Amino acid sequence: MISVNKVFYAHSERFQMQNMNVHIKAGEVVSLIGPNGSGKSTLLRLMARLLKQSEGDIVLDGKSIHTMKSADVAKQLAMLPQMHDHQLDLTVKELIEFGRGPHKSWRGRLNKEDEEIVDWALSVTNLEGYEYRLLQSLSGGERQRAWIAMTLAQRTNVLLLDEPTTFLDIVHQLEVMELVKRLNEEFGMTIIMVLHDINQAAQYSDRLLVLKRGKLQYDGIPEEVLCHEMFQHVFGIEVDIFQGSEKPFFTPKRISKKGGAKCEQKNVLPLS
Repeated sequence: MISVNKVFYAHSERFQMQNMNVHIKAGEVVSLIGPNGSGKSTLLRLMARLLKQSEGDIVLDGKSIHTMKSADVAKQLAMLPQMHDHQLDLTVKELIEFGRGPHKSWRGRLNKEDEEIVDWALSVTNLEGYEYRLLQSLSGGERQRAWIAMTLAQRTNVLLLDEPTTFLDIVHQLEVMELVKRLNEEFGMTIIMVLHDINQAAQYSDRLLVLKRGKLQYDGIPEEVLCHEMFQHVFGIEVDIFQGSEKPFFTPKRISKKGGAKCEQKNVLPLS
């Protein structure tokens, strides 16, 4: 579905992404985790063609992404950036209609199919009845769902989300994560997201990619990646790791003075 092949990228002397290799399969939910400045958002923006690598290639569904027309990319891949202008004087429906941009004719008018897709996006994100509410009148969680609805209106197979739960309280964070889960399970969407909450990433992802200083350090299922060595090596902390009902989770203990190495399954503790 998406392959990042031997990609090099540098936006300053202090940050370089070197020889990045990642392959995302269709239908996966993949979270990028790592410290601030590790390259998570940079990698996501490279996948979305918002940045251009200096070396290597990024392939979307068998085609080099930089040889594709922008409209063709937008019909296959949608990205929701980290920050939005919440002061936009738009209704929820007007915002969602922007998602139909890649599919519009040159006249720029919505047809019956467009209207049906906008209604579908409203329904999937539980925003029916909010169509004519102004964005600034919404709660943080409602507003985030409206932005996600806009990306859904593109009707793509791939959705990239950059810190979709940032600045939301816990109940609205869970609303967004449950929506992500539904989009994957019911509609088969491939979802790649940057998350700061490692426990949420573990609970809602098939795979975790762990970055540090522009390099991929770990790549695997949560049960393999959440280990003491990873937390010591990447985050510089010591943790307790527990096995929940479905996925592992951790609690931080102290700053680590150790290095870190390869993860081992024996480091996962049973939850009493």
